[in-house]
Amino acid sequence: MLQVKQDLLGALATGLDKLLPGSASKAAFESPKVAAHGDFACTAAMQLAKPLKQNPRALAESLRTELLATPAFQRWVEAVDIAGPGFINIKLKPQAKQQVVKEVLAEGAQFGVQPANGKHMMVEFVSANPTGPLHVGHGRQAALGDAICNLYGTQGWDVYREFYYNDAGVQIETLALSTQLRAKGIKPGDALWPENAYNGDYIQDIADDFLAKKTVKSDDREFTASGDVEDIDSIRQFAVAYLRHEQDLDLRAFQVKFDNYYLESSLYTSGRVEGTVKRLVEAGKTYEQDGALWLRTTEYGDDKDRVMRKSDGTFTYFVPDVAYHITKWERGFTKVVNIQGTDHHGTIARVRAGLQAAGVGIPQGYPDYVLHTMVRVMKDGEEVKISKRAGSYVTLSDLIDWTSKDAVRFFLLSRKADTEYTFDVDLALAKNNDNPVYYVQYAHARICSVLEAWGGDRAALAGADLSALDSPAALNLMLQLAKYPEMLTAAAADFAPHDVTFYLRELAAAYHSYYDSERILVDDETVKKARLALVAACAQVLHNGLAVLGVGAPQRM
Repeated sequence: MLQVKQDLLGALATGLDKLLPGSASKAAFESPKVAAHGDFACTAAMQLAKPLKQNPRALAESLRTELLATPAFQRWVEAVDIAGPGFINIKLKPQAKQQVVKEVLAEGAQFGVQPANGKHMMVEFVSANPTGPLHVGHGRQAALGDAICNLYGTQGWDVYREFYYNDAGVQIETLALSTQLRAKGIKPGDALWPENAYNGDYIQDIADDFLAKKTVKSDDREFTASGDVEDIDSIRQFAVAYLRHEQDLDLRAFQVKFDNYYLESSLYTSGRVEGTVKRLVEAGKTYEQDGALWLRTTEYGDDKDRVMRKSDGTFTYFVPDVAYHITKWERGFTKVVNIQGTDHHGTIARVRAGLQAAGVGIPQGYPDYVLHTMVRVMKDGEEVKISKRAGSYVTLSDLIDWTSKDAVRFFLLSRKADTEYTFDVDLALAKNNDNPVYYVQYAHARICSVLEAWGGDRAALAGADLSALDSPAALNLMLQLAKYPEMLTAAAADFAPHDVTFYLRELAAAYHSYYDSERILVDDETVKKARLALVAACAQVLHNGLAVLGVGAPQRM
C-alpha cells in the first residue's frame, strides 16, 4: 500500500501543479477523523483557493475531475467525494489495501525500515553514577533511550549508545566512606554512622566482598580489592567497579547495551574542562564577580547568567557538561539526544548557551533533550516506596523480578515521557485484555497458533490470491498494517516510543476483531490462503513493532 499511496500522491502533485504551477509540494494526505468518510483526505483545494481566487469547493470539484482521469486513481480508487467547504475524501478499492499484505510478507522484518541515510547520531541515557542499584527512574530512562535508538535505526540513522557517569566527586567519596564503615562493623543507627551515608543493604554486600579481596569486572572496568579497611582508595575503586557490575547485570536483564562508557573524570584529567573554560574566556563570554567566574548565558536566552567557577576554585556541574558535549560534536555526532529526568530541566539552557559561546560550530538547539518524570509503583493495591536492598527506593531489578522484562519495558513506554506514570505490578501480572502487553503479545501468539495448526509453507503465502480479503474487518486490519511505516517516522521525529505502544494496541484490537468475525482455516483453499496471508502479515508487524520497544513476541502463551 506504500506504493499505492506514492502513486496517488504523484497524481495529486501533478494535478495541483496544473491548477497552480509550483504547488505540487502541497500534495499530502491526511487520515479522516471519521472512517466512513474514506481512507485518505486532502485539503489542498482549500489551500489553493486564496492564491487562485476561486471558491474552494468549486476548486475541489475541478481537482476531483482531474484526479479521476489519472491511471493511478482509476486503478486504486473506488470513489472521490467532496465534503464541507472543499475537503476531498478518497475511498480506496479493496485491492489497493490488499497490497500491504504483499509488502509486509515480502519485506518481513524490514517492513517500515528506511534505507541507511549515512548520518550518525548519539543517544546518551541511563548515565547513573555508581552509588547504588538502578532505580525505577533509571528503568524508564533505559526503556526510553533504547526504544528511541531503535526508532531512529528504522529511519536509516547509524545510532550510537553512550553511558556517561561520574567516578569521582562527593557522591563517590560518600560511597567509599559508607563501605569503609560497614567493613569496620559500623552500621546505620550506630553513633559513628554519618547522616549522609548510604544505608542500603548493598553497602554491606560491597564491604563483605572487599574484605574477601574479590575481583569485580564490569563492561568498562575491572578491580581487585586489597581487603585493607584503611585503604580508602582501594575501597573507592572496588565499590565503583562493584556497582558498575551490578548496573550491567540489571541492564543485561533489561536487554540494554551500550557502545561506550564515558567518564566525567576524564574530562578533567584530559584537560578538556580547563580547555573549555579557556575557550569561553577568550571568546569574551565570561566575567569575574564576587570571586567567581560567570558565563553570559543571558546572551543565549537564559533567564540569568550562570557561575562557571565558584569562589573556592571548583567548577559548577554544567561546565563539564559543556566540555562533554563538545566532545560529542568533535566525534562527528551531528545529532545528539539526551534522555534525562525532569530535574535536569534547568541545565538545558546553560549547556546550550555554553556550546554556542564556545564558538566551535555547534548549531543552536544542540543537543536534543527528552525529559521524563519519575515512576510510582503500586503492588497489592498499595504504593511501594522502598526496597530493602536499596534502602530508599524501588529498583529496576525489583520490577523485573516481580513481573518480567517485557512488562516493564512496555509499561514504562506506554505514556509520554514527561507525564506522570504509575506502574501497577498487579496489572502487569494479569493475563487478560486489561494488561496492554499481554493483549498485544497474545495477538501475536494467537496468530502463530493458527499458522501452526495450518502447518503449511509460510513462504507460499506471499503469492496468495488476496481478492477474498474484502470484508470490513479485513479491510480495517489491512488499513492498520499500512499505517505502520508512517507511524514509525512520526514517532522517531517526536521522540515518542509511546506512539508505538498505542499503535500496537490498535493493531492487536483490529486483529482480535478480525479473528472473531471470520474463520481463517476454512475449506476453500483460496480464501484460506488469503486469510492466512493477512494474519501472517499482522504477526510480522506486531513482531516488528514489539522489537522496536525491546519487547518479545512469543509464539505461545
